[in-house]
Amino acid sequence: MFKALRGILLLLGLFVSVTPGATDESQPHKSGPAPYPGNGAKAVLWHDPTDIESRNLLYGSGGEDRQPHGTFTFLAEDTEGTNPKLDVRDQDGVKWKVKLGPEASPEVAASRFLWAAGYFTQEDYFLQNLTVQGLPGHLHRGQNLVRSDGTLHNVRLKRSEKGESKLGTWQWSSNPIGGTREFNGLRVLMAVMNNWDLKDDNNAVYLEKHKDGFPEQIYLVSDLGASFGTNGFTLSVENSRGNLDAYKRSKFITNRSQDKVDFATPSRPTLVETLNVPVFVHRLDLRWIGRDIPRADAKWLGQLLGRLSPEQIREAFRAAGYSEQDGDGFATVVKGRIAELSAL
Repeated sequence: MFKALRGILLLLGLFVSVTPGATDESQPHKSGPAPYPGNGAKAVLWHDPTDIESRNLLYGSGGEDRQPHGTFTFLAEDTEGTNPKLDVRDQDGVKWKVKLGPEASPEVAASRFLWAAGYFTQEDYFLQNLTVQGLPGHLHRGQNLVRSDGTLHNVRLKRSEKGESKLGTWQWSSNPIGGTREFNGLRVLMAVMNNWDLKDDNNAVYLEKHKDGFPEQIYLVSDLGASFGTNGFTLSVENSRGNLDAYKRSKFITNRSQDKVDFATPSRPTLVETLNVPVFVHRLDLRWIGRDIPRADAKWLGQLLGRLSPEQIREAFRAAGYSEQDGDGFATVVKGRIAELSAL
């Protein structure tokens, strides 16, 4: 059995070695042309959070007034992605995307740190209990997460704005905002939170109008559920997402030189993933996102996050439904990582 597995790995190594760019982790990933040209919109990834010290991470970008409330009605089941999701509407006519399962809490916490640092996020809220009228008798996914009275437990709600225009997804390796300090800061922030699932499908571009009336292409990471756990994929979903023990044990900075810094997230693919060659190659190719980051850009992100108070950092985890003990544990790790970055 061992010899057979060793043979598979040797063949895989040969395949990867002749695949252009598959394992060249030092390969430069330069910005490509804007993926959605022709609309005259400026590509925007970040805006200066001048009020970072006063931002309320308990409620996030939506604020207290826009949090979900009232009676919710089932609209449809969303079968895309890997996590069970539903579309619901509240009593005010607002449509929400409900995510069930282990990604609900870490995604809400992660969105708070992105917003605090000046990156764009959608309005996310966490509810420990959500009662939805009109639920079907059986869901295709997540039925085990629905109580007998129709109540959903520990869910994330993402607001869907009327008239919002999603243009599509964007690529980490080819985009109009790559190579900037802010783009590199985003790469660092993914490592701070151990968000390892950095496939392009988890990124989104929206067309919005700035207050001056000119259109903007807003670039954001739209799926943050694989955060605050391990540095990469594991067979245990509970360890790889929102797991304090795994997050505390995980590595952060793996190498630093005079000019560059390497991070542990996203990590090398696991042995299990070698059995699926396309997935293995894809995961291996993602490693560059956490490597060869300019030291000055990593320090910049650390100093920016360093303006957050300990209470603000704890608020991000309270917003995600974590207990006070676990929230304090997550906050301690985050504060330690911020300090490491600031000291570079």
